[in-house]
Amino acid sequence: MNLRRRMAEFGFESNDDYEFQMRCLFAASAQGVRCLHVAGDSGRRKTAFAQSLAHALDYPRVLYLDFSQPEPPAPVVSIAIDPNADHHEPVEAPLGAFERVVTEACAFSEAERTVLILDQLQAAEFQQQIQLAQFAASGLWHAGAAEFKAGVKNLLLVLISEETLYHPLARMSFRVWTDASAGRFEFRPDEFGLDPDARELFAALAALFEGLGRIPTPSELRHILADLLEQVRTEEQLRHCLYGWMEQLDHALLVSPTVAPLMVEAVAALNRYIGLDEVVLHSGHEAQDA
Repeated sequence: MNLRRRMAEFGFESNDDYEFQMRCLFAASAQGVRCLHVAGDSGRRKTAFAQSLAHALDYPRVLYLDFSQPEPPAPVVSIAIDPNADHHEPVEAPLGAFERVVTEACAFSEAERTVLILDQLQAAEFQQQIQLAQFAASGLWHAGAAEFKAGVKNLLLVLISEETLYHPLARMSFRVWTDASAGRFEFRPDEFGLDPDARELFAALAALFEGLGRIPTPSELRHILADLLEQVRTEEQLRHCLYGWMEQLDHALLVSPTVAPLMVEAVAALNRYIGLDEVVLHSGHEAQDA
C-alpha cells in the first residue's frame, strides 16, 4: 500500500503522494536530529499531515506539543524542611511543557523510533527556538542540571509554523508543502463504478476543477459524483454541491464569471450522461424531464 493511501487511513487524504519527499528526507545524511519542516497554507491541515505521516510510517512513539496552547500549571510540591539544619539544598523549578517533551523524546528515542511534532512554533519564545536549533544540531538536550542525548537515528523532529521558520532550523530541515487539493484531476470513471460513457463528464469536471484551482480528494469526489447522479441538474445546484463537499474552495471564484462557462459545460455533460436533454425546475423541487 502506498504512502498516500496509508496516510488517508490515519486522517490525511490528499491527491499528492509524498513517498518521493520522504525518500529524500531519509536518504540525506544528518549530523544531528533529522528534521522535517511541514509548510503549507494556514490551517490545521499541516497538523493532520504530521500526525498521519508519523502513524503511516509506523513510528511506535509519537509526541506532540502545541506552543499556542497555554502552559499547564506547575504541580505543587511539598518539601519537609528540617528547622535544625544549617543549610538547605536548592530546589529546581519543575520542567515546562517544552523542556519535558524534548526530554521524553530523548529518552524514548534511545530504544525506539520516535516522532516529536512541535506545532505553532511561531508562538515559541525566541530563546526556546535557539535551544531547539542547538538540540537539532547536536542531539544533546539540557534540562536543569541534567544532560540528555537523543537517539538521533531513531528520532524525527517535525516542525510546524504559521510564520517563517527560525533560520537555523530551516537550514537543517527538509521542507514539504502540504496541500490536500493539489495535483491534477487524473481520476477515471471505472474507479468510481461508472461506465466508459462517463469520460466526457470527467473531462468537463477536470476543466472545471482546473479553473477553480482545486482538485477534490477521492472521498470528496465520491460525494460529488453521488450528488451529480442523484441531485444536481443545474449550475446553481452544482455550485452548492462543490462548496458543500470540498475544503478550502474559494466561494468568490466559484460564482465568478470566469468559471461560469466551465460550470455550464459540466452540467451539460452531466445531463447528456444521464440522458436529460432539457431540465425544468418546479418550485424548488427536484429537476424533472421536460
